[in-house]
Amino acid sequence: MLSHEIDYEIIGNDMQVVEVELDPEETVIAEAGAMNWLDHGISFEAKMGDGTEVNKSVLGKLFGAGKRALTGESIFMTHFTNQGTGKKKIAFAAPYPGKIIDLDLENMPGNQFTCQKDAFLCAALGTKVDITFSKRFGSGIFGGEGFILQKLSGNGKAFVHAGGTVVKKELTNEKLKVDTGCLVGFTEGIDYNIERAGNLKSMLFGGEGMFLATLSGTGTVYLQSLPFSRLADRIIKNAPQVGGKQKGEGSLLGQLGNMLDGDNF
Repeated sequence: MLSHEIDYEIIGNDMQVVEVELDPEETVIAEAGAMNWLDHGISFEAKMGDGTEVNKSVLGKLFGAGKRALTGESIFMTHFTNQGTGKKKIAFAAPYPGKIIDLDLENMPGNQFTCQKDAFLCAALGTKVDITFSKRFGSGIFGGEGFILQKLSGNGKAFVHAGGTVVKKELTNEKLKVDTGCLVGFTEGIDYNIERAGNLKSMLFGGEGMFLATLSGTGTVYLQSLPFSRLADRIIKNAPQVGGKQKGEGSLLGQLGNMLDGDNF
């Protein structure tokens, strides 16, 4: 299925928005809840799947929806279509601070891109959005965020988002070790696996986790400086607990502060 040709503009710096321009009868698909604003004349409808399963049976569509449900994703995707006259615009934004990456799948090896399951934002109709699992058993057990992946394939434009600063690395028969949460995605030709983070002492006390993602081969890798899981963990650690007590990183200072405030009396 040929993807619709869409024009776009990425707006902003740290809280970016991608504004997509649709010609009459053009459609863009997106994860539920990603839309920010749209012009009058653009209609939207929640559908089961990405719209590429035109000749797929009902059972096949249910199987695809079941895979998304098992991974915590919505079984529906929203299809936005310009049903007016003239060009219309619609905007999508990431749910947390970071950058939006524009992908031209037509010019990528194998016309596909593999990314973290929560990285996909939106794409031109005709882009296949599928759930895939890491082929390595070790990746499945220890990969954390990297176990369940999304595969985007087609010949049009797709957009993914990442936390913090985005770094693009080109590997040529090289090997790169990455924190599992810092990986955004990679092109065909990159082999993904999980390995131990050094010796036992380093694994337990190094603070970098027990396992690292390894990316090897030839292709493009996108990395993010601030995974949402890391941001959420910091927020949870510093959030007030039940009873008004705060759990801080410096527990000794935190306890002292609570005592001075009279919380421990």
